[in-house]
Amino acid sequence: MINTGKKDTKNINRIEQVYKTCGIQKAIEACQSEIMSDPTNPQLHVRLGDLYLEWHLDISQAKSYIDEAITEYQRALESYLDSPEIYHKIGIALYHKNEIEKAINYFEIAIEKSPKYADAYYMIAECYLRKGRFWDAIEYAKKSLSVSKLFNAKGHLLIYNVLKISRKKTIANKWACFKELFLFFLKLPFDKTAQKNMMKAFSYMSFLPMLMRGLIEVKRNGLENALEIYQEAIDKAPGFILLYCLLGDIYRALGRYEDAVTEYKMAIWYDNLNISAYSALCLCYEECGDYDSAIEIYNKLIHIQPDVAEYHGNLAHILYMKGEIKEAIAHYQNAIMLNPNPAWTSLIAQTLGYVYQDVDKNIDASISAYQTAYVLTPEDMEIFINIGSAYYDKGDYDNALSVYRKALDLQPQNAKIHCNLGYLHWGKGDIDDAIKEYELAIRYDSLYDIAYNNLGVIYLDDLGHVKKAAELFQKAIDCNPNYALAYYNLARSTAIMGDKIEAAKLYQISMNINNVTGEMDPQDITDRIQGLFD
Repeated sequence: MINTGKKDTKNINRIEQVYKTCGIQKAIEACQSEIMSDPTNPQLHVRLGDLYLEWHLDISQAKSYIDEAITEYQRALESYLDSPEIYHKIGIALYHKNEIEKAINYFEIAIEKSPKYADAYYMIAECYLRKGRFWDAIEYAKKSLSVSKLFNAKGHLLIYNVLKISRKKTIANKWACFKELFLFFLKLPFDKTAQKNMMKAFSYMSFLPMLMRGLIEVKRNGLENALEIYQEAIDKAPGFILLYCLLGDIYRALGRYEDAVTEYKMAIWYDNLNISAYSALCLCYEECGDYDSAIEIYNKLIHIQPDVAEYHGNLAHILYMKGEIKEAIAHYQNAIMLNPNPAWTSLIAQTLGYVYQDVDKNIDASISAYQTAYVLTPEDMEIFINIGSAYYDKGDYDNALSVYRKALDLQPQNAKIHCNLGYLHWGKGDIDDAIKEYELAIRYDSLYDIAYNNLGVIYLDDLGHVKKAAELFQKAIDCNPNYALAYYNLARSTAIMGDKIEAAKLYQISMNINNVTGEMDPQDITDRIQGLFD
């Protein structure tokens, strides 16, 4: 407190007495009354600023008094331009107003006035934390601890919170986290600010019954009722971070994505290390198709937790959908390298193999990715199919055949492997073997639409058995009524048999389905229709 004389001390004592007996609002009124009698008293302005700031930060106070606090501090500063304390107080008010750069500037001025001002260093750390510059935050927290070792529990807690979520769970990191947490509790009795922060956190427990009521409504699918409960709670406790996340979840479930985004952002604004809010925000952006924003948030998550494979995998999927293939491949590779568990990593490796094979046209890299998946989950038959397909695309039919035969040794009745073997023999010109494999695929899976269609093409184009081919195409359609290629091939068969009108109808059905599925070049269908009547 700024010392300006005995008279001022008496004024402050009266205000403190009102504060203790009548509460903060009456204390503000008493302070305003004292200022009317003595408008140039800086100590009164500082105290009024403190009261406004405290009232603003009260979890049960929904109104904003931050500007009033700043005004009072600035009036006090007019009398005491060299007071590091007042600069520090203005910085705190600006921090809570989310004017972070201005806040940092005031904290730096406080440090210029008093180079060992530990709380100013600490608040710069909090500012950098909110800006997402986590290692700068740790640096300033350590500076704060270097000038105030005993009365600075909060500096240890900040470092603990960053270390806890942002690095690998190595023994060294676990020890560093334990040390910081131990020092926090050891010094807590000597740090009044840290004690206030703890009390504020515990005060949110009073809203537990409302949270439980909301959760019960959610389980009953009463989302609108839960929404009202949480909105009522947040009106009473506007700084309760969990409520913003719960509100965001409900808005997301209701399809109100803009409202959900707002709530998740509020949770992050209050706690820039809130991983669950970041993750939910990413999912929200993905669900509403805002991929650019999802990419931005995933990059922030990776900045906070660079060693979480799921973030790299999810970001890679979005980048792939946007056509940013090189960037997607890089994040798929990061996810595989981090390898949180074999089954998940195997799926990522198979996805990477598909991207290399079908998009990047790098078959060797594709095979390597599939082989990585095989090492992780050798029992997964899909991997054999993918490796065989990659060898086929490469023109290495012998290796493709070897892979499929190995798969059949493990699962001799796997219809998909027989179907792929049929395609392989067909590509090599071994028609009899191809027919045999497609018939085996149909035997083991009587609803295998692709096997029926491909076998039909062999009978139509290679053997000239038009009627048999048409029967097979019709079976493919019976298995899958949305199979554009089967309709197209049935139309070809029908045209050869002389029924051009029916063929035209079938081509049109193929066109209509293909407009949705996109499995064929629509120009091929158009050319066929026009060719019927040339």
